Amino acid sequence: MVKKWVRRHPVRTQRALEILPGFVSWSLILFPIWGSLVIPVVVSYYVLAFSIYWLYRSLTMSVLSLMAHYRIKASQRNDWLSDARKLEHFEKVHHIIIIPTYKEPLSTLERTLDGLLQQSFPKKRLHIVLSFEEREGQPAKEKSEQLLAKYKDKFGNLWSAFHPDIEGEVKGKSSNTSWGAKQAKQFIDNKPDINPDFVTITSEDADVIFDHQYFAALAFEFLSHSKRYNRIWQGSIRFYNNIWKVPAPIRVLASIFSVTQMFILMRRDRLVNFSSYSTSLRLIEKVGYWDTDVIPEDYRLFFKAYFALGGDLEVDPIFLPINADAPESHSWWSSMVNQYEQVKRWAWGVSDDAYIIRNYILADHIPFFDRTIRVLKTVEDHFLWPVNWFAITVGALLPPLLNEDFGRTVMGKTLPQVTSTILTIALLSLLTIIFIDWQSRPPRPEGSSWLRRVMQPLEFLLLPIVGFFFSALPGIDAHTRLMLGKYIEYRVTEKV
Repeated sequence: MVKKWVRRHPVRTQRALEILPGFVSWSLILFPIWGSLVIPVVVSYYVLAFSIYWLYRSLTMSVLSLMAHYRIKASQRNDWLSDARKLEHFEKVHHIIIIPTYKEPLSTLERTLDGLLQQSFPKKRLHIVLSFEEREGQPAKEKSEQLLAKYKDKFGNLWSAFHPDIEGEVKGKSSNTSWGAKQAKQFIDNKPDINPDFVTITSEDADVIFDHQYFAALAFEFLSHSKRYNRIWQGSIRFYNNIWKVPAPIRVLASIFSVTQMFILMRRDRLVNFSSYSTSLRLIEKVGYWDTDVIPEDYRLFFKAYFALGGDLEVDPIFLPINADAPESHSWWSSMVNQYEQVKRWAWGVSDDAYIIRNYILADHIPFFDRTIRVLKTVEDHFLWPVNWFAITVGALLPPLLNEDFGRTVMGKTLPQVTSTILTIALLSLLTIIFIDWQSRPPRPEGSSWLRRVMQPLEFLLLPIVGFFFSALPGIDAHTRLMLGKYIEYRVTEKV
């Protein structure tokens, strides 16, 4: 019955599913307020359940992120090129790298290309597309000319594509990447010496620097997998390129995000490609490239391929770092605005949930348990994004504060104490995060005072404030805009 209704009313279904995340998040945020006045006992159990859930998430993250940290260290010591050379068809492997860019400084693009020049994999089999936006105008053409003049002969191929404004497309990374990939495919079709069956394609953010062994490791994973055309590969995204230049609140957030990405590499049930990742050219062709009518491109690509392949798709981890920029601008306040807008854009990934849930309902060809687990994990992360901070930080205080009668009961008196104890135990995971971050960050620049070094761990005391302004607030902002039909436009994070 539900399937029939979804098929008959696609527009109404889409709108209802867009309203759902905001409705759920606002309901869970407001429940402790009105519930404390009417059903304080139920609110207490809700808060306790959420605290236990958060304890589980925190301890799991601390253990798995520590395991991922040591796997990354071991992977960096391995000679991936030597391993890849031993595999059959190694000489046939070529890597296409799409770098979508809009108003990126020339210096940022040069740094990115310099990073690719450090790859251990043969550079003559790296083919790079600088995918500019045509609307950027003359500055894009000038950057293209300078980059081609400087780097053209250093790779197998380096060429520029200029993505035009096309009616019906949403301006952003997804449509730009799709355009660049299609241009690359035309190039491959004209090269009889390149076998498309042995070509990978990578979406690389313009500010990213891959570990120097990444493409050698990718070649090894690609060749050694029996289902190479049903795989996406994801490295460890770390926001460390400019970690010592950004303000302390952004530095703390960058550290949390970086360690969280390590944790996710260990969770195959949650692992979805993010930011910069690789797959086979055959898979991209089969699913029809990146969608051009959406802003979030990574989750959309995964679920588009997941449903198209009948659920026979996995994201495999590559335990090597992929370093990106934390938001930075010319002033402290502008950097804060950049950080907020970046997290809001990430939180806008919830707009994909309507697409995901609709296809989940209609996907009879995928085993029920498999698709349910995969979709529930994604929906859980998206729906609870803005809720976590409110439930953990203020949830336990509201029932005894707003309901004096309940505050005089045993449960009312002990609720704050019990939840405080649970969350204190959860804070043990923070020590693990601080340790991993300390081990993984690039060295502090020379000339830094000893006092700043000593104060570094104390920056994490900013977490409650940072969590509100740069997680909960942009999260509920994105949910509310989607619920009200106020769709956002893609905003490129400013680079300096």
